[in-house]
Amino acid sequence: MKNDMTGALRMATVPLHHERRSLLRIRWVCFLAVLFVAFATFTCFGQQTPDPNSQGAPASTPADQTPAPAAPATPAAAPAAPAAPAPLPMPSMAGPLATAIPHEVPAGPFGKIEVTGILSGMMSTESNAFPGDTATHWDVSNAQVFIQKTTGWWQFYLQGGAYNLPALGAPMLTTGQTVANIYGPFPQGYLKLVKGNFNVEIGALPTLIGAEYTFTFENMNIERGLLWNQENAVNRGVQLNYTHKKLTAAFSWNDGFYSNRYTWLIGSLTYAFNAANTLAFVAGGNAGSYAKNTLATPLFLNNSQIYEVLYTYSKGHWVINPYYQYTNVPTNANIGIAKGASTSGGALLLTYNWKYGISMAVRPEYITTNGSVANGAINLLYGPGSNAFSFTITPTYVKDDFFVRGEFSIVHAGSSTPGFAFGNTGTATNQPRGVLEAGFLF
Repeated sequence: MKNDMTGALRMATVPLHHERRSLLRIRWVCFLAVLFVAFATFTCFGQQTPDPNSQGAPASTPADQTPAPAAPATPAAAPAAPAAPAPLPMPSMAGPLATAIPHEVPAGPFGKIEVTGILSGMMSTESNAFPGDTATHWDVSNAQVFIQKTTGWWQFYLQGGAYNLPALGAPMLTTGQTVANIYGPFPQGYLKLVKGNFNVEIGALPTLIGAEYTFTFENMNIERGLLWNQENAVNRGVQLNYTHKKLTAAFSWNDGFYSNRYTWLIGSLTYAFNAANTLAFVAGGNAGSYAKNTLATPLFLNNSQIYEVLYTYSKGHWVINPYYQYTNVPTNANIGIAKGASTSGGALLLTYNWKYGISMAVRPEYITTNGSVANGAINLLYGPGSNAFSFTITPTYVKDDFFVRGEFSIVHAGSSTPGFAFGNTGTATNQPRGVLEAGFLF
């Protein structure tokens, strides 16, 4: 869900206020249950899962190549133990978390199926909550299973379960409300047809846009950022991918912000200078127009155009990912956009990994939008002509399949329109927030 957080999300959370109160005890019990089950299963996985430091080894490398002692009459070397399955490419992970060693399931004529998953909970507290929102939250952040086939000319990926999509400067929804109102219990899934360096994907796909993935566990930070709030997340449609030496190209025809109207086109070009440095260009937009306005399909953003330049450096202890983003929503009175507007912003995503599973991620961002209340421009941020700065810091600890991380963030809204910023009256200009997330990747 990437949408106009100060518009559609705020309006949606007001009628849900009483439901939040009635579900508070249930969510607290669910959160404790998740942690209890997670810690119970941790012991089991700790006995069966290989050292995660060995996950990067080639799958063809035996775990033990030392010959056994030769018998006096018939000397022979002991057979090598089978190699552990390698980590899977989906779901995509920016670190510091990584997918667990997959569980392989024989599936007869379908070949070998890989299964992984995640179970995690989170709690948060904030100041200057939006109207109808509460200052504290406890909930399941992820209870998902990933099933995929990654070999052969036809492959597939299926993702199902519960999830939450917390984002900076936006109201917090319960996990139940998120699943029911955004992408449902099966947020992503597609068929993949492979021919050499070319492949076609058909289904509900992760977007080509942006430097941050959709779900909490996939990213450096727990919450998504201000630039992410302008982007789409899951696209239903068809995507073509081609790789030639250091260049990777992708093109997608899809329904944009989950509109079920297939008028969006998105393309990307990525050049890998070497193993550590890549540069990407992404452009997309709605070639048509559609007046639909829901939590998953905000009217303004679903009729926008998006352009991005992204650079990534990943080597040793460091991951550095700065990017620039420009969006434009053109005037279209026929669908309720009397005066269009645009945004321009940049972000820096940075992670440093120490030894012993400890890492630190930081993310400063700045975004501004044009227009004014006087000229009737639409609101894409905290009122026409507003701007916002955010800073997020996220320390993480990983031990085998278990992880725990805390996060502190603050959003400052500048030149905001009264009623469109933070707090019960929409006039507060700062919103600090703290989040704790813990769980298991299995």
